[in-house]
Amino acid sequence: MPPHSGLSVITMAWGGRHWRLRLAAGALALAMTDSVAAIACGSETIGTGQAARVTDGRTFGLADGREVRLAGIEVPGAASAERADAARMALTALVTGQTIVLKRLDTDIDRYGRVSAHAFIERDGVARSVQSDLLAQGHARVAARLADRACALEFLALERKARTAKLGLWGDPYYEPRRADMPAEILTERGRFTLVEGKVSSVRESGGIIYVNFGTRWSQGFAITIAKRNAGLFTSVGLEPKTLTGRRVRVRGWIEARSGPRVQALRPEQIEIVEPN
Repeated sequence: MPPHSGLSVITMAWGGRHWRLRLAAGALALAMTDSVAAIACGSETIGTGQAARVTDGRTFGLADGREVRLAGIEVPGAASAERADAARMALTALVTGQTIVLKRLDTDIDRYGRVSAHAFIERDGVARSVQSDLLAQGHARVAARLADRACALEFLALERKARTAKLGLWGDPYYEPRRADMPAEILTERGRFTLVEGKVSSVRESGGIIYVNFGTRWSQGFAITIAKRNAGLFTSVGLEPKTLTGRRVRVRGWIEARSGPRVQALRPEQIEIVEPN
């Protein structure tokens, strides 16, 4: 996009039709500014390369043959073709032909042999986070498992801004957080990455599991599960599970069906307190 142009227009083919995305220069500038804030996380460089091709909204290939999977975010899948294509086109616009710096965020290689990293592009002497740009533009959501807490909090802040502004996928009602008091609806998302929001009715322990319950019928209602061996991770950052009763919270993760719908929380960043007691 020319530096002083008012609009950037991207044409996409989807479902036999062509869609045109008009991105305001001001919105892009805001996304670029916000992305700079995320350079504090993922400090150790694990590689560099020239971006050559984009596979989907969080995967691209380097000229040397390596495949990179953007860590710490989730993008729409094939079940939401229009949104998935928008994320792919946004990533294409960001990285194609650019020199990419890869920094460690969690594991370096995923189970498919792809490089899992926090990706940066340096332009005009400023390092821009690719993940942050996608989050700021509303094309991605923060993943459930992000071991770097500082990075997770920065990513969550960008996601909240995009959600409030209804940017990208947040303009689609499908991506709004599911209501915790509607377990049957949550179960339709089984096996999918989902946000769920509601008021905690009780917190109980059974065996090695802490159950954060959102309904009085524990066997059927929605619950967050936390392994007791992981409870220290939550209390160490001021998120004591027992204090969540009566609070409205938002949780992110993969929906499981175990009696009622469940989300397993492995990291405290998966749980956001929306309203206090």
